Amino acid sequence: MEFFDLWPVLMGEVPPYTGPKTPDGREVIFYKVIDYILHGKEDIKVIPNPPADHWALVSGLPTYVAENGLICNIMNAAQDDLFNFQKEPLDESGWTVKNVLSLPIVNKKEEIVGVATFYNRKDGKPFDEMDETLMESLTQFLGWSVLNTDTYDKMNKLENRKDIFQDMVLYHVKCRKDEIQNILNTREMYGKEPHECEEDELEDILKDSLPNPKESEIYEFHFYDFVHTEMDLVKCGISMYYELGVVDKFHIPREVLVRFVYSVSKGYRKITYHNWRHGFNVGQTMFTLLMTGDLKRYYTDLEAMAMVTAGLCHDIDHRGTNNLYQMKSGNPLAKLHGSSILERHHLEFGKTLLRDEALNIYQNLNRRQHDTVIHLMDVAIIATDLALYFKKRTMFQKIVDQSKTYENWNDWTKYMMLETTRKEIVMAMMMTACDLSAIAKPWEIQSKVALSVAAEFWEQGDLERTVLEQQPIPMMDRNKADELPKLQCGFIDFVCSFVYKEFSRFHVQITPMLDRLLNNRKEWNALKEIHEAKLAKIEEAKKAKEEAAAAEAAVKQASAAQASQSKTCVLS
Repeated sequence: MEFFDLWPVLMGEVPPYTGPKTPDGREVIFYKVIDYILHGKEDIKVIPNPPADHWALVSGLPTYVAENGLICNIMNAAQDDLFNFQKEPLDESGWTVKNVLSLPIVNKKEEIVGVATFYNRKDGKPFDEMDETLMESLTQFLGWSVLNTDTYDKMNKLENRKDIFQDMVLYHVKCRKDEIQNILNTREMYGKEPHECEEDELEDILKDSLPNPKESEIYEFHFYDFVHTEMDLVKCGISMYYELGVVDKFHIPREVLVRFVYSVSKGYRKITYHNWRHGFNVGQTMFTLLMTGDLKRYYTDLEAMAMVTAGLCHDIDHRGTNNLYQMKSGNPLAKLHGSSILERHHLEFGKTLLRDEALNIYQNLNRRQHDTVIHLMDVAIIATDLALYFKKRTMFQKIVDQSKTYENWNDWTKYMMLETTRKEIVMAMMMTACDLSAIAKPWEIQSKVALSVAAEFWEQGDLERTVLEQQPIPMMDRNKADELPKLQCGFIDFVCSFVYKEFSRFHVQITPMLDRLLNNRKEWNALKEIHEAKLAKIEEAKKAKEEAAAAEAAVKQASAAQASQSKTCVLS
């Protein structure tokens, strides 16, 4: 079950699952029935998402077997209560259930992954112990089929190909020895490579090369990346880890930290909007929400580190096209990930970097700490899928409402610090606020960023026209660029306003984001009204022209009619 499906249960909004469970506690849900028919004409039928009243399930026998992990041998189905439903033949050939042998299918982890049910031994006799032994061997084969030699070889080849491609990606993305000298200039300072230096020596270099946090404005909601080079943003990213106080606390090697943030920046493609600048902005807004917005009070240093890291990595290797385009174009990512396609790819890319020892800023965490940061990154990055945003809005609003019932802020903080689910919901909404933060920047920033976003959308629209041969929606149609102010107003009203209104209500320190959002709404609305006024004038001119043409045609018609009625008399 996905975390966003589990939250309503944990929040008490949806009753917990009370149906049957396997012996190890997993829910018993039959996603598919495979009907291998041997009587009459041999056939195989596959029924996805079978209804509960399907004849193979309605007896309850498969559920009982999955729930208890037992082998069930019913020698006379007609006299068994489970098969009372069988009032008439189950198919047109007159076939009925006479005897049944049902066994759990168990994988190599000893988890029940299915149920195999055999009906009606060919000689008409009940199934015996020999049948049970034989069928048990068969179900073991079904459960362990991954160990089949051909399958195993294919899996090995795929795994090897994956490793090769991963090495290729890392080669191009990883911070090179010459690149790291842009920040850790150990060759110039000490005449040696970073790995040959002591941590104190690297620390001295970073103190000189990293920007002043106040001067770089990483604590500000109005942070403006355009005044910084991409290398400046890498340095600002490193600074945020120092400001969180996690570098020494979690023993992050200086060289590893620099390589990691540098490599993340290289992992972003050079595209119009979803590039390293956007990735950094999201990480910086997360940092600002935690520190300036005072949301850090609910989270440990470990959790805050994971959240900022998730922000920096959240769109790594973005292609400039959305999830729907991945599906329509048949991109392999869409085949690999069933939902939140790009978000899952960004997550896996970020985790791939972290698996490399030279980039793993989590390398000195213990097992429990490591599991915590990886889980939080999973939740945070998947939560940037706007399709999930609407699922979590009500849950977040209830948390904000609940905070207002506490008279003592410290009591509320103590309560929240222990509420894992609520903290995850708040974090997920923080990721949305960070991802959309350009809409809550000062107008001079927002107006420029909006054009970058629109330009990338139009590029996708061009691809939809040329590659998919489809008409793009207005938002992605460059022929409707004049509608941008109207689209921005709609985006603010239906998506953005809720996020920043609720966060401002939750923590007053976040109000500047709401104020700027509302100001930007006024600016876009003014542009929308100007555009609408132009359209109205054009429409009026068109109407006036049509009326003038109609009047002229009427005059000509009247003149022609008068001429046809006149008579001339000639006298000789």
